[in-house]
Amino acid sequence: MNPPSLETVEHVRRTMIDIGLRYGPRVIVATIILLVGGLVARRVSSFASRWFTKLELEQPLRQLLGRILAVLVFLVFLTMALQNLGIELLPLFASLGVAGVGVSLAAQGVLGNLVAGLTIIFTRPFGIGEWVSMVGVEGRVESIDLFSTTLSHPDRSLVVVPNRKIVGEVLHNYGAHRQLDLTVGVAYSTDLPKALAVVREVLLASRRVAHELEPVLGITKLGDSSICIAIRPWVPVPDYHPGVRELNLAIVEAFRAHRIEIAVPQREIRVLSGSLSA
Repeated sequence: MNPPSLETVEHVRRTMIDIGLRYGPRVIVATIILLVGGLVARRVSSFASRWFTKLELEQPLRQLLGRILAVLVFLVFLTMALQNLGIELLPLFASLGVAGVGVSLAAQGVLGNLVAGLTIIFTRPFGIGEWVSMVGVEGRVESIDLFSTTLSHPDRSLVVVPNRKIVGEVLHNYGAHRQLDLTVGVAYSTDLPKALAVVREVLLASRRVAHELEPVLGITKLGDSSICIAIRPWVPVPDYHPGVRELNLAIVEAFRAHRIEIAVPQREIRVLSGSLSA
């Protein structure tokens, strides 16, 4: 292969210099415009987030509106940069529209999550910090994003649920408090008003129990060998599992201190005519 001639090399060099002189300043200016646009978009998003906080909007809605404002501001600077480069915008927008149709068909799942996320944010079926049960999982809502919702479990694990799996399904929202379902069995000889009073004292002394919500307390069942007392106080969502353990221990200790007998299963055996009868 013959090496390029000096005339060819010189022609290429002149062409590159000409292109650099013609478009170099435009590229530099366009780059500066984009850098300034990114900085301005970030500042606008930060300012809008603080303003939305003062308006007491929900965190997901603040995040969404902040992102929308940032994108709009950056698009303005992007348009200025493209115009500075001399690019015709109408043919570009037409090409993006055609490409957008193909992308939307290929990303239906992502768009479905986005639409579902917007539905959750604006209809607010649940909020951050509430305990919910849905699509076979449950947990405390940690975050609500545009594409997914994150739940946390008491074992410190996280469950990420796609938003399109939530919208249109049965949702059980426990709210910020959950009701414990405790049961203790006492002997039939027990002074029941005293036992109920002792349980109420335990609930009042507990730091886990939400005292502004009236607990359910009463006799629910007359068993074969015990009288069952139902104890159903309300506790904040994070205190649900610790509350079960602490209240059970406190009730046992309080009954022992007041000499209230906790019943155990019993069976009476009688001997009739030389045979055993249960």
